[in-house]
Amino acid sequence: MLKHIKEDIQCVFDRDPAARNTFEVLTTYPGIHALLIHRISNRLWKTNLKWIARFFSAISRWLTGIEIHPGATIGRRFFIDHGMGVVIGETAEIGDDCTLYHGVTLGGTSWKEGKRHPTLTSNVVVGAGAKVLGPITLADGARIGSNSVVVNDVPKNTTVVGVPGRMVLKKQEIDVKREQIARKMGFDSYGQTGDMPDPMVNAVNSMLDHIHGLDKKIEDIAKAVKSLGVEVKDIDLADLKECGIHDMTKPDKEEKTSL
Repeated sequence: MLKHIKEDIQCVFDRDPAARNTFEVLTTYPGIHALLIHRISNRLWKTNLKWIARFFSAISRWLTGIEIHPGATIGRRFFIDHGMGVVIGETAEIGDDCTLYHGVTLGGTSWKEGKRHPTLTSNVVVGAGAKVLGPITLADGARIGSNSVVVNDVPKNTTVVGVPGRMVLKKQEIDVKREQIARKMGFDSYGQTGDMPDPMVNAVNSMLDHIHGLDKKIEDIAKAVKSLGVEVKDIDLADLKECGIHDMTKPDKEEKTSL
């Protein structure tokens, strides 16, 4: 246990540049205080001294503002930064080298007995105010953005943001097309707040895809009509640069503002 305590103290220096010396960490870091008390209360819990384990846990909450159920399993080199408002439920499992920031909840979504809290494997970081709920698993290297609400498993080395939490993926070609159409309409689909519900995002993206398809179809029809010798009057539209529809052989027209 002494070895684990030394590792817990050392990981503070590794993850918090504000830490200056061991005495300061031991005397002023509530995350360390809560973790040290939990190490004791967890051992008492496992030896069936449940009341006294809960009593130590309550004392820890009064002193630090961090609530860790004595039944929770916590691995090595665990770091709680700032700590106020952190809640860790009874059946939560936290692996090695994990980090939680203030306001994080590892909570349950059921009153049934058994496993009802999250499992964090290793090298998981959960941002301030995030809520990770239910018997889900956050795989190695997962990153949870601040104020996110996560209710589904998170794959390895994946970042999750928003409410409800969604995985952040690498931008694909379809996303570039959506951005171009959005700029043409005077609307930035990626200016949404990070907590916008997924159904809204999907609806907006579907509209942008549809508009992009209509633009391409109208361009093809205009070319076909012109090839038959019919004169088609050009209408000034906002430029959609960096897109196949834009004719790069013609000089750009001055932008006009319509009232």
